Amino acid sequence: MNSIADTRQIDTATRILDAAEALFVEHGFEATSMRMITQRAEVNLAAVNYHFGSKDALFQGVFTRRLTPLTQAALLNIDRLEAAAGAKALGVNVIMTAFMDAALAVANDPARGGPIFVRLLSRTFVETHPALREVLARYNEEWVQRYSHALGQALPMLDAHELQWRLNFAFSTIFHAFAGNNILRLFMNDAGINARDPRLIATYLVPFVVAGLTAPPTPKGAD
Repeated sequence: MNSIADTRQIDTATRILDAAEALFVEHGFEATSMRMITQRAEVNLAAVNYHFGSKDALFQGVFTRRLTPLTQAALLNIDRLEAAAGAKALGVNVIMTAFMDAALAVANDPARGGPIFVRLLSRTFVETHPALREVLARYNEEWVQRYSHALGQALPMLDAHELQWRLNFAFSTIFHAFAGNNILRLFMNDAGINARDPRLIATYLVPFVVAGLTAPPTPKGAD
């Protein structure tokens, strides 16, 4: 295949991925149809089938092309911090800020997905599609292990069971906040506030999550 044809095929695949990504964010995975995707991308169904084979494979393609930059940024941040700290445990605020900085780096870089991918990633965790469950576990395994270990070192007063619960609540809160759900409008009348601004979300989100993670251990027998 000549280079012109190669470029044309790459452009077609990219258009399909971009269209699917935008629609998944707008409507969710289940509500996005192949017809909607082909219309947005201005291609026919045969083109989608040629490049991706199925709707499930397209879902996975949208997710995996964007997750890698976030994973790399999150791991780079924790690597740098742990190298500087040596044997000393990192602070909870430092750890959570490292992850948030990685998310913001992606959100501020259109080449890596920009704000739309942060919302897509968040929506993926809030509204997990069956086609993504295995992919989610595989692609998130490394950063989850690294951040879980760092937080375990920072929170020695918590047993493993309670640490897992707190990590579940902390990251569920983060992903839900970035999903773009305008719940903030229920509590504030300031029309000038952009509840989908990733940096504004992070400003208020990190202290909230850190407070939950560092709260005193739950009294024994509470469960």
